[in-house]
Amino acid sequence: MWRIRLNPITRKRLKRFKELKRAYWSFWFLVALYAVSLAAELLCNSVPLYVHCNGKSYFPVFHFYPDDAFTGSGKFSRPDYKAVRASEAFRRTRGNWMLFPPVPYGPYEVVEPAELQIANEVNVRFTVASPVGSLTLTGDLTIAQSVAAGGFFGVAESDLRNRKLSELCSVPQALPAAVAERLGNRAAARATFAGRTADRSEIEFSLIEFQPRATASNTVKITLRRPGGAAAERSALAVLDSELRVVRTEGDVWGALPDADQAALRDRARLRFDAPVQGMTVTVGAATYNVVFEKEDVRFPFRPARGHWMGIDSAGRDVLARVLYGLRTSMTFGLVLVVFSLVIGTLCGAAQGYLGGWVDITGQRLIEVWSALPFLYVMILIGSVYGRNLILLIVCYGLFNWIGISYYMRGEFLRLRKQPFVEAAKCLGLPAWAIVLRHILPNALVPLITFFPFSLVGAIGSLAALDYLGFGLPPPTPSWGELLQEAQQFRWAWWLILYPSLSLFVVMLLGVFVGEGVRNAFDPRRFSRLE
Repeated sequence: MWRIRLNPITRKRLKRFKELKRAYWSFWFLVALYAVSLAAELLCNSVPLYVHCNGKSYFPVFHFYPDDAFTGSGKFSRPDYKAVRASEAFRRTRGNWMLFPPVPYGPYEVVEPAELQIANEVNVRFTVASPVGSLTLTGDLTIAQSVAAGGFFGVAESDLRNRKLSELCSVPQALPAAVAERLGNRAAARATFAGRTADRSEIEFSLIEFQPRATASNTVKITLRRPGGAAAERSALAVLDSELRVVRTEGDVWGALPDADQAALRDRARLRFDAPVQGMTVTVGAATYNVVFEKEDVRFPFRPARGHWMGIDSAGRDVLARVLYGLRTSMTFGLVLVVFSLVIGTLCGAAQGYLGGWVDITGQRLIEVWSALPFLYVMILIGSVYGRNLILLIVCYGLFNWIGISYYMRGEFLRLRKQPFVEAAKCLGLPAWAIVLRHILPNALVPLITFFPFSLVGAIGSLAALDYLGFGLPPPTPSWGELLQEAQQFRWAWWLILYPSLSLFVVMLLGVFVGEGVRNAFDPRRFSRLE
């Protein structure tokens, strides 16, 4: 039986790599993620895995079947399997059924708003109508005038005049002294005091900065506010279903409303089920409330919902499907780009290092000139001329990405070409290509292997950055960078920020862990790393 025989040094390096558990398990986790992405059609797809129709079995995910095979319509175009499943002809025959993947949405499929399962309810939200009021006080804290202050104390506005402030709330200890300073025409800084009304709700008294005047005033104006928490405590909510029945309430405002006001609110809520409506005001006791009618409307991007566990993007496509397909795109791009770059870098570095002399000097000067070209501008120019596609992006990026590894390979070949085993091979008359490929290159693989994981991480991050800037893969190709670009436009759509960023972070972190393990495995100094 054929077996791979590893030399003792390779076995020792593998053992060292396995000893670093973080790197070892990260490698297998990364392999598993890539394997899952390669099978994305079996997990996220609008095409069923299996169809049993009219006594026959079909596997649409592996083979194309025309619409005529299921509907007899005479059309040989691609069928809409969900429409076929919902058709009367398909359901009429017993035994017809379809098996869809766990996520029955593809990365390019636009979700119909009617498919989203959201609560058909209207939230009737009450907030205090006058969160700011004012009182004009005399020296003994008697109210001379008030504006929008009755709601703070739960009494009518007309009942506040000529009443003591202490009868309505607890007076802060420092408030009388601050009022006396202003009535005495003395300079005073801005001041804020906290108090409580008779119903124990919080209230805030504010006095503006005061400068002495030519004639002293006999009254002082103070501003009343509700602190943020107190205002929230005085808000209320009533949730009405499609039958206009109250299914849930928060606070006691709805129950305190007269029947006429409740009927008016129900009429306005009935209209809100069809279209946005204007708010209104209601009065409960001495408090006035602004009422708004809220209903969750389907607009893209849409939050995570049942069947769309990572939400929907701005074009109505399932984010989970695009993240999974984007993982395959990123990993494939990174692997192909790194291999392409390493091959070019190895060829150039090997030629310079082995031949030396004028070949080495000329090659170095040409590399310096080539590295001075602006990569991003070249990408923009080529993309505008030839269009954007995956192959062109790999070629263009690879033509600039090989420079770094060529320096390391050049150094390895310069070091190894004078070794005794190379000189012995030359004396035996072996051709140059055989010496390079069979004797020098196997001993110069350390830079290639150690830099491979880090180059992969860099390639994945570069693709995400190019897609984010709009110079990467053409739309509608699934890409993490494209989702992050949408997140910048819709900053309230937290799911467009969280899930692509988390996917990018996890994959790059795993790649770094693997690279760390490979570097330590090839490090001849056993205990040189920090743990």
